[in-house]
Formats: sequence, structure tokens, C-alpha cells
Amino acid sequence: MDLTAGQGSSLHLSSKSEFLIGGKYRLVRKIGSGSFGDIYLGINITNGEEVAIKLESVKARHPQLLYESKLYKILQGGIGIPHIRYYAQEKDYNVLVMDLLGPSLEDLFNFCSRRFTMKTVLMLADQMIGRIEFVHNKNFIHRDIKPDNFLMGIGRHCNKVFLIDFGLAKKYRDNRTRQHIPYREDKNLTGTARYASINAHLGIEQR
Repeated sequence: MDLTAGQGSSLHLSSKSEFLIGGKYRLVRKIGSGSFGDIYLGINITNGEEVAIKLESVKARHPQLLYESKLYKILQGGIGIPHIRYYAQEKDYNVLVMDLLGPSLEDLFNFCSRRFTMKTVLMLADQMIGRIEFVHNKNFIHRDIKPDNFLMGIGRHCNKVFLIDFGLAKKYRDNRTRQHIPYREDKNLTGTARYASINAHLGIEQR
């Protein structure tokens, strides 16, 4: 089995079928990538269920998968929060196994020639606000809200919106006192410039 990191964050698998994660998840093919590494379609060999598998090199300059897995555990049970099946370090990679989801809202928007009906906009917005509200009620802010990070479910969840990618999320208030974190300025931009708030562009920490 040869599972090696190529230039940058891209991961190359020469023998996917030999790499069993957690003793039961097999990599099938790459379906996405990000600053952390790559996302693969995987399959549970015990029951044939398809899953999503995120791989991050343990040598990553800014590792975030362990942190993200902890965030998912805090948020587990929330509507529109993917279920986490497994997290561990395997070989030279941090591995996160989670629900396989459908297309992102960005994908759907492009598929619909970048035009949604008012009904679609309202139905999506209602769910999106609910997902963000749930995260805020858990005392965290996402800090990278964008169409790419809202995914539709599949199968019986095909009309449900899911919120993903919590690697940049941050606790903004104390669990017990509900006291907010201190106001800060001169911060580097966190998130995606195109969708970041004006305050974020001005170096003011989102809180």
C-alpha cells in the first residue's frame, strides 16, 4: 500500500483497496479537496454503506481535522449536522469518516443557471438560518459561511440542508456565564474573502 502526500495538499493513492480505515472503511475515489487535504468516497465493507472520508497529512502545516472532529462531536444530534462515524490517525494521516452528502448549494446554483425561484430561496434560507442558530446556541461561530459549505442530503434526506467544514469555527462565549470573548482588532482575515463580513475585512474579530 502506497499512501503518500504529493506536492501541496493533494493525496495520491496507488492501491486504495488495500487501505482499510478503522478495519472496515475502504477508499474508493477522490470526490473533493481543500486546504486540509482531500475528501474521498468510501465504503463500509461490512454493510456496503457509502461514506465520506477526509484525509489530512499529519505533517500538514496547519492541521485542523482533530479540532474539526471535536466540533462535530459537540454538535452531534443537531438537525443538518453530519454524523461522525470514526476519527483516528492511520498511517501518516488524520482520518475523519462521516455521512456522505449530496451537492453543495453552490453546485445546485450553478446547475440551475444561477437562478433559484423565490420559493427555493425561502426554503433554503429557513434551513440555513436554523443550522447557524444551532451552532450559535452551542456557543460557537462557524467563521466560513458560504454556499460551498451547505450541502444537500441524499436519499431520504435529499431535501435537508447540512452545514459542514468546522475547521475554522471558534467558541465565542462561555458555556456557563454566556459572556462573550473580548473584542479584538488587527486580526488577519479568517474565512473566505468573498463571503466574509465587512468587520472581518477590517480586521475585527467576529464574535
